[in-house]
Amino acid sequence: MGRIEILCSYIDNCDSFADVGCDHGYCTQYALKSGKCKSAVIADISAKCLAKAETLLAEFIEKGVCRSVCCDGLSGVPQDTEQVLIAGMGGDEIIKILTRGFVPEKFVFQPMKNVVGLRKFLLERGCKITADDIFYDGKYYFVIKGERRGGTEEYSSAELFFGRDSLKNPVLKSYAQAELIKRERYFDDCADPSARKKTANEINLLKEVLE
Repeated sequence: MGRIEILCSYIDNCDSFADVGCDHGYCTQYALKSGKCKSAVIADISAKCLAKAETLLAEFIEKGVCRSVCCDGLSGVPQDTEQVLIAGMGGDEIIKILTRGFVPEKFVFQPMKNVVGLRKFLLERGCKITADDIFYDGKYYFVIKGERRGGTEEYSSAELFFGRDSLKNPVLKSYAQAELIKRERYFDDCADPSARKKTANEINLLKEVLE
């Protein structure tokens, strides 16, 4: 399966669904066609990107089961939306969107960077993380699925860095090998003591995964 198919596999059956930063709208198309959601909102800050999704989802928009909103983050998405997907953005950007808007009842997040920061954010707010995994489709991707309430058992350092389910996924080994090389090179060239300490901790975690 490719990235879109894998992401869609994390979407639960729901009444209302929103794809924030929807780009072409493929995930929403899947959710509507498969019957995973009864209604959907596609949202993007770029009118150009939103137009692509509107073209793809024209039949659903005409039926009144899909609505498009050109907005920043969650600003145009109803707070009672049952499930929200945010994929292809950095973890810091997702955190900003949630802070300015709201943490959805159910969510699927696929951050491109700073997945550790996003995990910390969700755990600190008492979210229940139900899936926290890694997959490969030309590059490595982390995906976090969860719910606004319910809480999650405290994560270990390795779980926070890699994701609880990722630690049981064979894909993580190849990811760890590639990341170890990068961080060892960075450590050798880095002069900043605090950055070296942080990198050394990351190197140790990567080596643990590879043992």
